Amino acid sequence: MSIPHVVYKAHATGNDFVVYADPTGVYEPTADEVRFLCDRHFGIGGDGLIRLAHPSDVSDVTAERAAEMAADGADWFMDYRNADGSLAEMCGNGTRAITLFAQRQGYAQPAGGAPFRLGTRAGVKTLTSLGAVDGFGRDVFRVDMGAWKRGETDAFDVTIPGTDGSAKGTFVDMGNPHVVAVIEDSFATLPPVEDLDLTVKPVVAPVLESDQNVEFVRIDDIDESTGSGEATMRVNERGCGETLSCGTGLCATGITLRAKTGIDHWTITVRGGTLRVDVTDTNVTLTGAATLVGRIELL
Repeated sequence: MSIPHVVYKAHATGNDFVVYADPTGVYEPTADEVRFLCDRHFGIGGDGLIRLAHPSDVSDVTAERAAEMAADGADWFMDYRNADGSLAEMCGNGTRAITLFAQRQGYAQPAGGAPFRLGTRAGVKTLTSLGAVDGFGRDVFRVDMGAWKRGETDAFDVTIPGTDGSAKGTFVDMGNPHVVAVIEDSFATLPPVEDLDLTVKPVVAPVLESDQNVEFVRIDDIDESTGSGEATMRVNERGCGETLSCGTGLCATGITLRAKTGIDHWTITVRGGTLRVDVTDTNVTLTGAATLVGRIELL
C-alpha cells in the first residue's frame, strides 16, 4: 500500500473521512486504495479520504501553484479524494476535519491561536478555531470559503429518477459545482425534503460540462429584523451519493437563499447537524464542528 500503517477516522457534522498526515510526501494514495479504505463494508468507511501533505508533494499541484500557496501562508494542503477515488477540488466539511486533525498532530495551533491557512485545489482557505460554541458543538471552526459565483436563478430543471415531480435549480460555483433546488417554491412539485430518495443520483437539465453536487432545500424561518434565516438541506454529492452534510453545498445553499430572499445569514440543518453560513457580495463563511473518532492500525 502507498498509504501509512496508521490512519484516522474523522467527521464534520456526519460528513466522514479517512485522514492521515504525510509530512514527507511518500504516501500519495491510488484510486483503488481510496475506494478500499472508504468502503463501508470491506474497508474503514468514509465519504472520502484526506491526506494532509505539503503542496509541493501533491502530484497534480504544479510547482508554480505550490509556490503561490507557500507565499500565501499555506504550508499544508488538503489532498481530498472522493470515495470513488476521484480527485475533488474542495470540501468545506473536510477543511474542518483535517484542521482539527492538524491541531492534534501539532501542525496547527489550538483554539485561540493563529488561524490555519490550508491549501486546497480551490485555493487557500483560512480556518479560525473557535473551540466550543453553543448550538454548534465542541471543536468548532469558522472557514473563510472565499469568493463564489452564481448563475441565473432557477435556470435548471432538477428531477430524481423514480420520484414524481421536479424543481428548479440554481448553479453555484464554490470551487466545485453545485445546483441548489428550493423545493417549496411555487413551481416545485417534488415531495418534501424528508421524503426524497437521494440514494438515486438527481438529474440536472441542461447538462453541465462537469458533474455536480445537488442540494434540496426547505426554508424554515426568516427573521427580517435580524437579517437571518433557518433552513433544512439534503444533498447528493458526486462521487459518493447522499451524505449527512456537505460544506460547499451548505455555502451554495446560503448563496441561493440570499438571492431568493435577500437574507445574508443562515442557520442550516443537515442530517449530520447544524451549521452557520454567512454570505456577502464577495465571499462566504461556514461555521461548524469537527470530530476525531479514532486511530486505526491497518493490518
